[in-house]
Amino acid sequence: MLPRGSSLRLAIGFLFAAHGWQKFSQFTIEGTTASFTQMGVPVASLVAPVVATLELVGGVALILGLATRIVGVLLALDMVGAIAMVHAQSGVFVANGGFELVLALGAGAAALALMGPGSWALDRLFVGRKAARRGLINA
Repeated sequence: MLPRGSSLRLAIGFLFAAHGWQKFSQFTIEGTTASFTQMGVPVASLVAPVVATLELVGGVALILGLATRIVGVLLALDMVGAIAMVHAQSGVFVANGGFELVLALGAGAAALALMGPGSWALDRLFVGRKAARRGLINA
């Protein structure tokens, strides 16, 4: 059994990494840019590679439990933008281009930003070292 928060981190991280990878490998950045342009995303030539990189690198960071709170906030904001700019007008259901998946991913990322990475995470190595150093300094 995984420690508290770890299974959410792994699942959300995997899904974001898969979507980022898809934007690079299957759709390509050029295709993602064209798609974003068609959907009305402003400055699509800048936003597409940033979003693809955020989702791929951020997803891997979540899987590893690295910078979990920061990455969680960035990915949640990414999903807020996706809902506002693209998916809201299509309703709830993903089959119609709706926001259900985007909302679930954003909520998961926000939850990780709020609760942290769980105990099996690289963040714990760095936080643990800082706490130990503070203890030595304060002793």
